[in-house]
Amino acid sequence: MATDIDSQAQRVGLFLNLASERRGEFQSACGELFNRLLLAESFDSAMATLGRQPVDLLVIDLDGFEDHGDLSAAASLVRTRMGNPVLILCPYSKTSWLPELMTAGPLTYRVSPILSSEMQQAVSHALTEPLDAAANAQQQLLDKEKELRDLLAVQRNVQRALTGMDELPLMASQVCVALCTFPGVRHAALFHMKERGNLALEAQESRNHLDIAHLLGRTDQLLQLPVHEAFPPLLSVGTGELVLMDAPEKAGDPMLAMGLHDHGVRTILSLPLRSEAGGPVLGAVSLMFDRLIHPSREQFSCFGSLAQFISFGLAMSELKHQNDALAGQLTQITTTDALTGAVNRRHGEAQLDNEIRRARRYGIPLGVIAFDIDNFRSVNDIYGYPCGDKALRTVAMTVQDRLRTSDTLVRMRGEEFLIIATHTAAIDALKLAEKLRETIANTELPGCDNVTISLGVAQAGPEEGAATLLERLDAALHRAKRAGRNCVELAMAQ
Repeated sequence: MATDIDSQAQRVGLFLNLASERRGEFQSACGELFNRLLLAESFDSAMATLGRQPVDLLVIDLDGFEDHGDLSAAASLVRTRMGNPVLILCPYSKTSWLPELMTAGPLTYRVSPILSSEMQQAVSHALTEPLDAAANAQQQLLDKEKELRDLLAVQRNVQRALTGMDELPLMASQVCVALCTFPGVRHAALFHMKERGNLALEAQESRNHLDIAHLLGRTDQLLQLPVHEAFPPLLSVGTGELVLMDAPEKAGDPMLAMGLHDHGVRTILSLPLRSEAGGPVLGAVSLMFDRLIHPSREQFSCFGSLAQFISFGLAMSELKHQNDALAGQLTQITTTDALTGAVNRRHGEAQLDNEIRRARRYGIPLGVIAFDIDNFRSVNDIYGYPCGDKALRTVAMTVQDRLRTSDTLVRMRGEEFLIIATHTAAIDALKLAEKLRETIANTELPGCDNVTISLGVAQAGPEEGAATLLERLDAALHRAKRAGRNCVELAMAQ
């Protein structure tokens, strides 16, 4: 139902909102700007009124409207106007509706809540804008041309930032730098949804000394903050929608608003990041301006496209990270002995060949130590195979802990192991072998008696291959066994 407020027939306005209180507030604030003001409580009544008589200005207050059907109905009203003035009053939590409404026809808008004086200015502007546009058509074209140039420039900058950058922190940092090239942007930030719902600040670029981490008091678990329903980028992640806030105090958090105002922030535009429509939200990107802005349809479209580009970059970076992790796991599986954690025989023999060639090329010594656990079969027979497996793991871990990062421990077979000690001459390899023998003899093993190891030591000859070197080592190891075990023998020179 629409109510006729004044019978004069000059400037006619139509205000639509569900709540009688909102209609009363608009009438009190802006009624005098019209000769006739009509009030509508539903989309159907507003449509019927527009069908009965000309209306100079349609004002749609979206406060209280919720579902997609309401958005479609509002778009139908805008479309019905066929270019005649429309003013949208849009809560900042529903500013994602604005781009779609703009596709239905030309309109002006303000983000609510809004003061009475600001509403009056918005209504006056909406009523006079057609006249101003006609009088300043040339300037309007120049302004639109500059706007498009700025949009193309920031688009190119963001695309360059995304090109060839695999590491997420670097990519995110360069994206924020690129976004700050748009006129009025004083701060840009990229938020990334990590595992288990952990929203983290990935990167930021500040031209106004604003530090979001300091403002929020943390850089991760941001959705757990009390301001997650007030701060635009966090709200974007929570709702999966664009958020435009043209005054920080509209968030309803005085401390947050004060912190933003102190750094000259006037408007915040945040967009969710998702790799595909309807897909999971990967994060958000936020732009903070030092001025009041009401983005045009072209600006909304451009920033939406930029968010899509950034989403693809984020998804590709995550995919590369996952692929690298899987490749690392595959390498671990194919090169490591599952029981002891030592390098497996196949990979160990290949590494020995490589180290022999390197030692020969650069004239550096290469020490090799072979050892096995004495009387290991009796350990399995007396204490059982589970205890034997624990003994193998303990011996391997104990030896590994005493090797340098450049050394390699290889499990050759059963209880037999090989140590490849780079840059190590025979005398130093002997010292290492003796230290390992003594350490193992004094190591307590879970569930069984202490064990000992016998060791053979060799230094690779100048022209010696792996097969010959391993034969010498095996002979030295057998001498150690015959000598009573728990001892070290040096391999005969080639």
